[in-house]
Amino acid sequence: MSAWLPRARPGSAPLAGVRVLDFSELLPGPFMTQSMAELGADVLKVERPPHGDPVRHSAPALYAAVNRDKRSMQADLKDAAQRASMMALADEADVMVETFRPGVMDRLGLGWTTLRERNPRLVYVSLSGYGSDGPWAQRPGHDINYLAAAGVVSLAATEAAPSPCFGVPMADLTGAIYALATVNAALFQREHSGRGQRLDVSLAETSLHGMNPRLAMFEQVRATTLSQQREIAQRRPAYGTYQCRDGQWITIGALEDHFWEALARALGLEAFQSDEYRSYALRHSHSERINAAIAQALSRIDRETAVAHLVAADVPVCEMYEPSALAAHPQWVARDLFVATPGGPQVRFPIRMDRGG
Repeated sequence: MSAWLPRARPGSAPLAGVRVLDFSELLPGPFMTQSMAELGADVLKVERPPHGDPVRHSAPALYAAVNRDKRSMQADLKDAAQRASMMALADEADVMVETFRPGVMDRLGLGWTTLRERNPRLVYVSLSGYGSDGPWAQRPGHDINYLAAAGVVSLAATEAAPSPCFGVPMADLTGAIYALATVNAALFQREHSGRGQRLDVSLAETSLHGMNPRLAMFEQVRATTLSQQREIAQRRPAYGTYQCRDGQWITIGALEDHFWEALARALGLEAFQSDEYRSYALRHSHSERINAAIAQALSRIDRETAVAHLVAADVPVCEMYEPSALAAHPQWVARDLFVATPGGPQVRFPIRMDRGG
């Protein structure tokens, strides 16, 4: 008897009836397939015995966060009988996701070439650090390695701290979202072509794709050295974090000329209201002086007063919120963004879609 749920009737959730066979572990693949589950897909997670996904035990709260709304089972892919059962499930799957090093699934008999002969409509996702080929294909890695390969770490670092620690694993999460987008595109394309395809998703490459806006700016201003590029990436006028009199922090992003003019008026920065500072291009060379003046002005005001004053002036401003305060944030409460889970409050899939009726 098939382990799959019955196909959903039309008019249900966006991905209702889509069957996802999920061999992924750790964070990127599970985050992607959990998003598919939230959109209505039937996700069957297959874990290695005897302990399952390593995150089950190393970080159980993380496991719960990225594997909710799925069903799970264990299977030893080196066992012929259990491997045959997995192939039977793949025959009826719409999407299969794996996050092993390139070549592992081929050696186990569950590679793309084998499965597409059995199920031509299958969308097969291989999510890895550096992609399925190239000199780095077999390199192990984690988020900071992929960001380094994409040039992100060098831009975010300073000479004193060449290896910064980022607050969230951006390469892992960005790669997962790229995988989600391309899977859905492949499913849409399949409706016209009748055929599935293999998606070779690299966490380093998806991070690299996000460098395009920076690369374009560097080219425009002929910034060829790392110090020049860091200057552009890190140092912008009226854009950053600023501490108020009560020790609390706010963020300001007054890049556009009209926002800058509103900020300068609101904080009484008379020295920067001349024509010399009217355009962003002119202000950029004065970034340090401008940011120092903003910091000095805000050091005399409590955060609540500063935010209210800048909001009234239509300046892009936001308090810095700690993660533990997010679930009670009035904006997220109004948007009904958090849901209760066994692992505590979690953010639902952030885009609402018609789930039918």
